[in-house]
Amino acid sequence: MTCPAPRIAAILLARSAVAAAPHAELADHVARLRQTRAAAAVEDVSYAFTEQGTPSLREAMSRLRDAGYDELWLIPLFLPAEPSLKAWLLRVIQRWAEEEPAGWPLIRIGPLPAALPAFAAWLEEGLEAAAVAPPVPPRAKASQEGSVVPAHARRVLVCQGGPCNNAGSAVLWGHLRNAQARLDLRNVAGGTMSAKTTCLGPCNLAPVIQVYPEGSYYGGVDEAMLDRIIAEHILEGEPVADLVYEPARHKQYLR
Repeated sequence: MTCPAPRIAAILLARSAVAAAPHAELADHVARLRQTRAAAAVEDVSYAFTEQGTPSLREAMSRLRDAGYDELWLIPLFLPAEPSLKAWLLRVIQRWAEEEPAGWPLIRIGPLPAALPAFAAWLEEGLEAAAVAPPVPPRAKASQEGSVVPAHARRVLVCQGGPCNNAGSAVLWGHLRNAQARLDLRNVAGGTMSAKTTCLGPCNLAPVIQVYPEGSYYGGVDEAMLDRIIAEHILEGEPVADLVYEPARHKQYLR
């Protein structure tokens, strides 16, 4: 008796996208991949984002898991080759697997583009195309453009320092930005702005976010904790007491 072939799905993995054009570009990449010989064993090809944009990687993986796929192949499209990428991607996927009683399909992560043998040929082709591209024209005289300075009651800082990156802060940033759009956080409860930042200090509590004007530190943050911070602190104005790390002169540890 032969075992049935595993059902395989592939996900093209990008960082973020808000406008329609990047989504259209990724959809075109999906269509091209489906036409290749390598995709013959793959039943479903889609794309997802690790940071801002929908579907998020977790949403895409959950959809494919619920559809009964046995293996998910992730194809990162990132340049440059961020050294910590695979480390935090592995940690985040392992954490998601622990949080799902039903479990996950088998996950495989492909190499980064720069590690592929064909990458040098792609660079060479780009160089040849640049040699015959039209030159950049002089800038046309334009009227001065202004900007709105947004009023806001709160600002959320998401640490992007080394330990926080390794702990998956990119996924937190995407989760926050998607929630900001979905819940209209820029306009409700006095308005909330968000920003990436360099090291916030308590590296061993990674990943760390900080909410102003209170300056509240939150450590070891995952998506469920961030949802609580949004609901209770950002929207209701009450820091989440059991998640906050108050400034102190002694070392604190993840709870």
